Amino acid sequence: MTSVNAPGVAAWRDTARTVGERVESLLAELTLEEKVAQLGSAWVQTDDPGGVAPLQDLFVTPARLEDRLAHGLGHLTRVYGTAPVTPAEGAGRLRSLQRLVIDSNRLGIPAIAHEECLTGFATYGATAYPTPLAWAATFDPELIERMAAAIGADLRAAGVHQGLSPVLDVVRDYRWGRVEETLGEDPYLVGQLGAAYVRGLEGAGVIATLKHFAGYAASRAARNHAPVSIGPRELADVILPPFETALREGGARSVMNSYTDLDGVPVGASVHLLRGLLREEWGFEGTVVSDYWAIPFLASMHGVAEDVAGAGAVALRAGIDVELPETVAYGGHLVAQVRAGLVDEALVDESVRRVLRQKIELGLLDAPYTVPEDADRVALDGPRNRALARSVAERSIVLLHNPAGVLPIDPGTTARIAVVGPCAGDPRTLLGCYAFPNHVLDRYPEHGMGLPIPSVGECLAAEFPGAELRHAVGADVLGGDASGIPAAAALAAESDLALLFVGDRAGLFGGGTSGEGCDAADLRLPGPQPELVEAVLATGTPTVLVVVSGRPYALGAYKDRVAAAVQAFLPGVEGGSALAGVLSGRVNPSGRLPVQIPASPAINPSTYLQPPLGRRADGITVLDPTPAFAFGHGLSYAPVEYVALATDRAECATDGVVEVTVTVRNAGDRPAEEVVQLYASDPVAQVARPAVQLVGFARVPLEAGRTRAVTFEVPADAFSYTGVDLRRVVEPGTITLAAGPSADEPPLRADIRLTGEPVAVGQARRLSTPARLGDG
Repeated sequence: MTSVNAPGVAAWRDTARTVGERVESLLAELTLEEKVAQLGSAWVQTDDPGGVAPLQDLFVTPARLEDRLAHGLGHLTRVYGTAPVTPAEGAGRLRSLQRLVIDSNRLGIPAIAHEECLTGFATYGATAYPTPLAWAATFDPELIERMAAAIGADLRAAGVHQGLSPVLDVVRDYRWGRVEETLGEDPYLVGQLGAAYVRGLEGAGVIATLKHFAGYAASRAARNHAPVSIGPRELADVILPPFETALREGGARSVMNSYTDLDGVPVGASVHLLRGLLREEWGFEGTVVSDYWAIPFLASMHGVAEDVAGAGAVALRAGIDVELPETVAYGGHLVAQVRAGLVDEALVDESVRRVLRQKIELGLLDAPYTVPEDADRVALDGPRNRALARSVAERSIVLLHNPAGVLPIDPGTTARIAVVGPCAGDPRTLLGCYAFPNHVLDRYPEHGMGLPIPSVGECLAAEFPGAELRHAVGADVLGGDASGIPAAAALAAESDLALLFVGDRAGLFGGGTSGEGCDAADLRLPGPQPELVEAVLATGTPTVLVVVSGRPYALGAYKDRVAAAVQAFLPGVEGGSALAGVLSGRVNPSGRLPVQIPASPAINPSTYLQPPLGRRADGITVLDPTPAFAFGHGLSYAPVEYVALATDRAECATDGVVEVTVTVRNAGDRPAEEVVQLYASDPVAQVARPAVQLVGFARVPLEAGRTRAVTFEVPADAFSYTGVDLRRVVEPGTITLAAGPSADEPPLRADIRLTGEPVAVGQARRLSTPARLGDG
């Protein structure tokens, strides 16, 4: 450690001083130009990236890199993640760029390097984990934290300091293209899994970035970047809680603004959200970074500024600290705004303090800073990563339907099995849109997938070595060619069993059926796949429908006609093995739905968080939003019975805690892992409340024939909501607690009475429901 007042050592480099002292010392050294430079970024691209961010060709900066670095730099954007570079090439590029940044500015301040990490480190050859929607299907925060810790370790070892993840948007409309990037439709589940991911990433020394703050997934007609018409109560009770949880219980140090506008106010221009709520009410002290090009969009798309210079002024006043991925509206424009008296330099200083604090926390100002020497040799797809990817995939797969017990299939079977559908043979259909093979490599076909990814068909061959497996694609996910359907149907007709794999091929901006910019007009399976399903079902051969997708598709037309149905939400590089294991019974399915599976593709679907008026209403309307499969649903190969629910008290103070014990029994002859879900209903309140809402969950391992109890410590804060006066309150009255395997009529119920005065709850409220397992 450098000693305080060491000769020749600047105070801001003195590691024995406090972080605050170092920040103030360095801030005092910086000119206005140098301060503003810390709020900018540079995206140094080796070639044309082909559009991995919206409208990026409009904002590419032609200026020489050295000229752009003269006063310093805040961030280096995606050095690894824009083109296929090996770890050694990426580390070499990052090392060279950091040296150039350091040498080009007067004080030798390095840049923060950030990358995408939505399904793992988004770079060539790195493990592509399951999508976040699959993480959510695990209902397993501990596993997701371990996965995030591994991702963070890889990023940090490669010299990366900040990861742009997790996505905490709560799904409001399944047609939105980015549903695959979310953690589902329930704010409690999103918050718990999101906070777990943040803990893992931050614990590895990487800054986690919460996105997209806020309301992005609630756009009109589920269109990407579309306006959001949302009331303050829905915003407060559904959209915002996951962000608050991930900040308070996860410790995230960065937040990214949403592209959208809320009731006409772009989030990037919202003083109310970025300063009033985020900083003043929630006490957030980290950095707010712009989504890519979000600041110039304030002028070009939102029209709340005349030009990019004005957009920069609007964004800084609102509370955006760092402009990503390029310095377009900040930089010289912002310097001129300050010198003209249009922007207070004190606002610049506030943002610079936050950036410098993070650079000090990351060790970037502990001279001399270098990219880690072993970054060239980081193993980005090693056994640890593969084991975690496999665990997440296996725990995420949902057995939807198995009425006749067709599944599991005996691994020793010699049956004739037709393996049909576009998702059986194409490993890209296992991956999300931010997985590098789909995100970048589809523009570099000579590089292939960049890492080994066995297809479902290959994994089935290994799983069922004695079976006669015959394959037919039948139809393409992306195209309209249905010419292969007759042959696929004929193959199914000649077989003892048909395994039908349909779903999505993720991509960007229309390059796929799921992913950013790939919004859907309705919830039919994409392309000619509905015709393929109908043709195979018409043969009469028992058919197992396996949907591999980034969003839920309407399955009501098939539910009672298939022998079994399985849902996998883009399960990653080990997804083929996980699916094969579930079909054979090697893996006992334990995934649960983080989103409903709609019945009808045409009725605008609603999530499960509905008041009575949002549910089926016979005699009022003929449109029925009842799903084919409810939120939280998922079956196992061992039947689990819900035995009893007991509370430790009949009355609970409005600021108290009630213990709820749920007892479950494995009535089967093989082990199971049940996801016990606890819901609450508030039948009489100031405003219309959801009929049921998740307040707790726990994975409960059960040996065959065993009974086990799980106890939830439910704070009364879990029953709080935003009242008529827009303040969050816990009121006296009756609460119904219910436990079961899904949100659809949980079988165990008990009422408790909240007593005392109404309690206004705020920043100190309890956000989680701890659970403890009894002896198994």
